[in-house]
Amino acid sequence: MQRVEKPSLDTSASVELAITEPGAQANFTAKLLLVSGSPPCYLPSTQGFLLYCYWPWMPHLGLLGESPSRPRAAAAARAVTSPAAAAAMAQENAAFSPGPEEPPRRRGRQRYVEKDGRCNVQQGNVRETYRYLTDLFTTLVDLQWRLSLLFFVLAYALTWLFFGAIWWLIAYGRGDLEHLEDTAWTPCVNNLNGFVAAFLFSIETETTIGYGHRVITDQCPEGIVLLLLQAILGSMVNAFMVGCMFVKISQPNKRAATLVFSSHAVVSLRDGRLCLMFRVGDLRSSHIVEASIRAKLIRSRQTLEGEFIPLHQTDLSVGFDTGDDRLFLVSPLVISHEIDAASPFWEASRRALERDDFEIVVILEGMVEATGMTCQARSSYLVDEVLWGHRFTSVLTLEDGFYEVDYASFHQTFEVPTPSCSARELAEAAARLDAHLYWSIPSRLDEKVEEEGAGEGAGEGAGADKEQNGCLPPPESESKV
Repeated sequence: MQRVEKPSLDTSASVELAITEPGAQANFTAKLLLVSGSPPCYLPSTQGFLLYCYWPWMPHLGLLGESPSRPRAAAAARAVTSPAAAAAMAQENAAFSPGPEEPPRRRGRQRYVEKDGRCNVQQGNVRETYRYLTDLFTTLVDLQWRLSLLFFVLAYALTWLFFGAIWWLIAYGRGDLEHLEDTAWTPCVNNLNGFVAAFLFSIETETTIGYGHRVITDQCPEGIVLLLLQAILGSMVNAFMVGCMFVKISQPNKRAATLVFSSHAVVSLRDGRLCLMFRVGDLRSSHIVEASIRAKLIRSRQTLEGEFIPLHQTDLSVGFDTGDDRLFLVSPLVISHEIDAASPFWEASRRALERDDFEIVVILEGMVEATGMTCQARSSYLVDEVLWGHRFTSVLTLEDGFYEVDYASFHQTFEVPTPSCSARELAEAAARLDAHLYWSIPSRLDEKVEEEGAGEGAGEGAGADKEQNGCLPPPESESKV
């Protein structure tokens, strides 16, 4: 494409493009405007400027690069003064030109999910608290560490005290404490001379230490029954409490701390379509197996009947139909949500998005390779954390024999030319442009048909002339007649 000097924006002007396909007989003229007071329709360049209006569809015209289905076109541009045409197309051009940068507005919206993945929801006025006791194991696992350690200590201490008191009551009831110096007396437990001794014997019995100084005798049937009960109950307490501590220690929650999300989401063009994108990465060398990604739009809405639904959840497609939601998370990946007709952002322009109030929650799930346990990492993006017209900086470089990921640039973005209109307006403008090209540029097939028709008409005319000049028909014609 030929570059022209940047025109002055003090007066309205239009840029007229004459586009000629190689080998085509006809050309197509398109008018792109630069209007005084409207957003500029050009991209700054060190060698002048490139025309910006309708730039997402220029590959179809062959202006910004070659297309698989159309060779690069030759274009000549010239600036002409046309105030009437400029005023007519000013409104349409403004929709596809980046508007002036506005300072980000501060928002006081309460997060539904924190950046570190914690859900900012508290359960209040729960009257059926007995339901927590029906699932005591999960309740203990979900407790904070200080409370879990407190219950762990109390579970053992209380059982030791409980059975120690029973051993002391047996000794007191049988009169063993009154015959401590009587060698002819056979106590229930040898060398049990008080409550402290009974407590120590309870600890030795439940933990199976067995120092040998205090031992039960065969003359105490109630002691034998109590010994069996304490051994069985002690094993159950050990299994329950050790199991709780093991599950709490091996929980994959901390594994999610090494799964990182980009601090901002971005909106920019991919293959000529607006996409909402964010980046995920794994800091560990042990990977997440069967990783999958989901995204939810959290936004309050009101139904046609007037019902208000707070924090309504809507799915954002991140490749479920194509399988792109299943990740091979070895290096950081950019997750893309294409803003199409099924997207809730289909009619959202840049200004409308900035005035909206929503939260995007992203959820990454997978199995920890080392333990095989399921892990889930979460994060969220508010409206102020969605950058329109930005793209993520590349973090992957090829070194000598390996690929290196630079996590210092993981959260960095850079600005790219992006139309400020909605995806719907973008698609409608592309459809209008394609339709205009279809009716304006004749195809080579039509040209060949016209040439063949012209040739046949010329041949018929020549034969008629020969007959009129007295030429006889060929012998085959005579025989058929």
